[in-house]
Parts: sequence; C-alpha cells; structure tokens
Amino acid sequence: MKTGVHLALASFALAGCTPLADVPGDSVHRPTIVSVNPCTDAVLGEIADPAQILAISHYSHDPRSSSMPVAAARRFRSTGGTVEEILALKPDIVIAGAFLPYNTKAALEQFGIRVVGFDIAHNVPESLDQIRQIGLVTGNAARGRDLAAKIATAVAQAAPPPGERPVTTILWQSGGIVPGDNTLVNDLLQRTGFDSLSSRRGLRQADYLPLEAVLHDPPTLILTAGTPGDGEDRMLAHPALQALVHTRRERFDPSMLYCGGPTIVRAVQRLADIRRGFRS
Repeated sequence: MKTGVHLALASFALAGCTPLADVPGDSVHRPTIVSVNPCTDAVLGEIADPAQILAISHYSHDPRSSSMPVAAARRFRSTGGTVEEILALKPDIVIAGAFLPYNTKAALEQFGIRVVGFDIAHNVPESLDQIRQIGLVTGNAARGRDLAAKIATAVAQAAPPPGERPVTTILWQSGGIVPGDNTLVNDLLQRTGFDSLSSRRGLRQADYLPLEAVLHDPPTLILTAGTPGDGEDRMLAHPALQALVHTRRERFDPSMLYCGGPTIVRAVQRLADIRRGFRS
C-alpha cells in the first residue's frame, strides 16, 4: 500500500473518534434491536447478529429509499416505527435517526426501552465514529471497528493521484436541487477528486439550481441523481443540455446520497470510476 494511503487511513482513525472499550466477544451482552432509520439499518445489517435485529425501518424494504441491498433488508421484519409496533416486538434498544418524534421517544423510554439516536453524518469521520458507536451500543464493537476500517480503506483507495486537478462538478437531484457544503456527499466528492460548483457558489442543502444557471456556467461534469421511476426527471434530461458539448454527464444512484456507513464504499467506488474516465 502506498504511503499516501497509509497516511489517509491514519487520519481517519484519529479524526473525531471517541475511545471505545474492547469487550471480549464471548462475554459481551448483545441486546435485541429495532432500527427505525434506513441509515442505521444498513450498518446493523453489516455488524449485528441477525438474531439481534427484531425489525428495521420500512424504508429499507423499498428500493426507492433503501440504502442497503433490498434482498438483504427483506430478511428482516420491517416496522413503521409506531410505539405500538415497537412495544409488541419487546426490543432492548431502539436505534433511531435525528428526526424521531419526541413523544415516541418518551413513550418508549417510559416502558423501559433504551432509545439511541444518531444525527446525520456530515462527513466521513463522523460516519466512521457513528459506526463504532453503533458497534459498541449493540455489543459488536470489534465488528464496528472492522467495518469503519473497511470504509476508510475504500475512501483512501478512491482518492485521486496527488496534484491531479479536480473536476468541476454539479450533482443535480430531482427537481433541480443540489447538495450543500456541509453534507456527506459533498465530502465524498472532494475526497475523490471533484470540485462541487454548488458548494463553491454557496448553495445550501436542497437549494434549487435552475437549468439556466447550468447552461450559463456549465461544469465539466453533471452527475444526475433523479429518483428511479420519475423518468430521470424532465429537467435533468432537458434537450438544452445536449448543447454542452464539453460537459460530460454521468448517473449517480440516489440511494448513495443520504447515508454513511457501508453506502460510502459504493459511492466512492462509483466516483473513482467516473474520475478515471477523465484520464482516458
């Protein structure tokens, strides 16, 4: 492995991490879990024992919203996240995202169920730290560390060669919205050799970028991330874009936009593959 990759891995190991206890696998208690967030579903599917997972969110059973392979997700029961459903499953822990309603959390805790919430990860180090924390909470600390190391390796291997000029890029989602500066996907773009024009222009998460602005100041690359089933969004496929002869267009699966965890591996591999296309 090259020295640069070693240094990148070392930086991931140190950045934003909380020290974790190394509990022997034979003696650790592994609690039963209900996950009501598709991002934590994907992490649990990689590190938890299947018997621990009593249910995952219904989003992970839907190809339009899942961040894990749907076939893998459908091995587990799904839940809509209501208090009644969760209480019937009798989990030790509920793992949720940042938007779990307060009343739901309070009701579950009133019945003695521990609720652990995780905010949206805004960058790779935050995502790796969350994975380690999920591993610790669920009694799978070693597996959490292994998954975090696997992701850190994939990100380091997807980095462009030193000194290579970034490719100016717009990631365009359905309806013409773009990711903001403080988002995980923007961090992944920067780490894999892309210069996000929406970030440079000061656009925030889910800001609208009109077609006229793209035509007036076109990037070298447009990544289209329309939702499956929407016809790739009429604006993203507008005939006027064909006039941008010096702008390449590539597809970026929307399932790789919102979650960290194992999704990062697929995302950086896809971005690295696109980036290599500019060297040919």
